[in-house]
Formats: sequence, C-alpha cells, structure tokens
Amino acid sequence: MDALETFDVVIAGCGAAGLYTALHLPAATRVLMLSKGPLDHCDSMLAQGGICMLPEPRDYDAFFADTMRAGHFENRPSSVDIMIRGSRPVIEDLVARGVRFARNPDGSLAFTREGAHSRPRICYHDDVTGQEITTHLRAGVRALPHVRIWENAPLEDIVVEEGRCVGAVVSRAGGRVRIAARDVVLATGGIGGLYAHSTNYPELTGDGCRIAVAHGAELEHMDYVQIHPTSLYTGTPGRAFLISESARGEGAVLLDAQGRRFTDELAPRDVVSRAIYDQMKKDGTDYVRLSFAPVPRATILGHFAHIRARCLQEGFDIAREPIPVVPAQHYFMGGVRVDSDSRTSIPHLYAVGETSCNGVHGKNRLASNSLLESLVFARRAARAICGAGNEPARVAPEPTYAQREARRAAQENPKEDAWTPQR
Repeated sequence: MDALETFDVVIAGCGAAGLYTALHLPAATRVLMLSKGPLDHCDSMLAQGGICMLPEPRDYDAFFADTMRAGHFENRPSSVDIMIRGSRPVIEDLVARGVRFARNPDGSLAFTREGAHSRPRICYHDDVTGQEITTHLRAGVRALPHVRIWENAPLEDIVVEEGRCVGAVVSRAGGRVRIAARDVVLATGGIGGLYAHSTNYPELTGDGCRIAVAHGAELEHMDYVQIHPTSLYTGTPGRAFLISESARGEGAVLLDAQGRRFTDELAPRDVVSRAIYDQMKKDGTDYVRLSFAPVPRATILGHFAHIRARCLQEGFDIAREPIPVVPAQHYFMGGVRVDSDSRTSIPHLYAVGETSCNGVHGKNRLASNSLLESLVFARRAARAICGAGNEPARVAPEPTYAQREARRAAQENPKEDAWTPQR
C-alpha cells in the first residue's frame, strides 16, 4: 500500500446517483469521489428519454400500477411508493440547479410518454436528458470545496473491520491508496461492460457488486437484466447507440422486412424486445427497422436532433427513411440489496443507482424510472449518512401480489370471515 488518506465519506462513482449523494451531504463532510475512467464515462450521461415525475396527485395510482406491471409485480411496493412521492421534490430541485426541461407555451413542464406508461409523465431535455442533468449536478459538486474528485481511480476493494465498513482501497497513478472513511457509498453503475452488445460504457463491469459480495454483503436479483428494444444496428463492434424509447412514445413504429408493423411499440421493454427477436428469426435478418414517418418533422428536428445527428454519421436519416435497430443490453435491475435508505447489509456501506437493488424496478424497469430512482434514493442515502442510524439493512419481506390483492378485496368487500394476510 503506497499511501493512506482520510475522508469522512468515499463515493465510488461519479454518475447521477453518486453526484446527488455528494450534493446532499453537509459542508463539514470531507468527501472523496472516485471515477473509474474519464469523468464523462458514466451511463447517466447517456440517458436520452427523460425522468419521470408525478404530474398531479390523481396520477399516483396509475404511475404505481405502471411501475408494478412493468416489473412483473416483483417490485417492492414500499420502494415504488417512496420513488413516486419523492419525484416532484427531485424535479423541483433539479430545476433550481439549472436543469432545462422542455416547457409548454404557458411555461409549465412538458411531458412525453414512453413504453408501458399509461399517460405522459416524463420530463425531458431534447433527447439528451441524462447529459443535461448530470452536467448540472457535476458543476454543483465541483463548486463544493469539501469534495474532491479523482479521475481514472478505480475502486479495488472496501475495508471491513469487525463487521463494518471503515474505508476503501483505490488504484491511482500506478499505486494503491488506502482510504480511511466513516462511510462508503457504492455508485459504480451496472454491468453492461461484461456484454458484447450493450448501450453502456465498457467501464461498467459490476465492480460494486463483486466487491460487496466478497465481504458478505447481500445481493438480489442478479439475473434481472434489461434488454432495450432499439439500439442502432451498424454491424460494427463497440458500445451500441441507443434509440430512445421516447421515439416510439412520439409515434415511431417498428417494421418487419416487408415494411409492416408487427408489435405494440409501447408495450414494456421486455415484451417489445422479445417481439423483435421473434420477428428477426422469422425474417432471417439481423435487425428490424424503426420508422419515424408518423412523427412530426418538427419533433424529429427538435426533440430528436441528437439521435438524428448520430444516425446521419452512420448514413441514415431518420427524417427520410426507416433505420435498422436491434435489441441490446441496457440496464441492470438487480444489485447490492439495500433498504429504503440505501443501506447495505454491512454497516456504513451504502449502494445507490444501478449498483443497488432497492426493489423499485422488479424484474423489468419502467422507462425513465432509472434517473428518478437513482436521485430519490441517493438523497435518502445522504440523509442516512448524516443521521445516527447506520445499522445494516434488514429488509422485511414484502407481501406477494396475491396477498396484496386479497387484502384489497377484503377491505373493499368486508365480511365477518374475510381473511386478511398479515405482513
């Protein structure tokens, strides 16, 4: 070990979740943030579609149902509730930090719709929402004198003594640095770098999960991996370019080899991906096509300007012709199991963002819930770190979907012999 340094909190990862955690820690907290590679190489920068928000109280039930249905009812309902109720404060905070969401002529927030949403409830900035949010969060963190950022400094390990996390080991400038810290936050992103075809940066190789489980932390749903239906097919290796689901939300349609629609474009992502794979097999092709013909030209040139520019680099103009698309690995719903305050099963070790599994997404993530979930639970992690409670996570099992429905039926139709499952 070449050196020993001391901080109050170490945050491994400089994406939206890591940055938002840092922004909500007190000014007296000495914080070190680690970026495995270049600072721009975080998947938060790549998020195109947007970030969900509860637009009005009466949408709560539909938003909740959409999230649960997309997750095949394997979500933790309590976590879904926390995310939805925390959405408006997060959006208001982002606006206060300078994030420029699309607006209606009257100045109100404009909402778009994506697959499996029953109504428009997604705030967006053109087709680069993640970049807009992450850039502003990073600027806010850089302005904090109590936060240091180390680029190209991957987390190698955490230090656990007497059952609690007391620091981290970092690779830096060819040496290894041991960091003594009161708390460590894993925000290392997903696992896309382990796949041949992924929309993720190659640096995302599940480091947080690997390190946490080596010290006995609980993992959850490690097989819950989301395949995004539409990445641009080029036939060349490397990171796949995502074609946002909001394109289909605005009217773009999927076509088979004969130019015919073959599926409901606004079904959940796993359903659409499966339909595309089936159609590719039926047609004997390596891709299907996505047509923007039903999308107004003004929307293509405005909302989807960056997608169009990237497609033009590959020789395709979405304003004139259908483009070849193919499913690609996109998101990881599993991860290090955490409670509602992002605590892992190891005291003083937290996990946020795609590294964590707080149960919001279940088996399949609803479109544009990822940024929201990351920010809501990152803020909760920061507040837990500030507080006295640093006990390990003890996540009570949620009632099954059948149990919840039975309870609801009993409440709506009370009978003397009605049985209500106990939690």
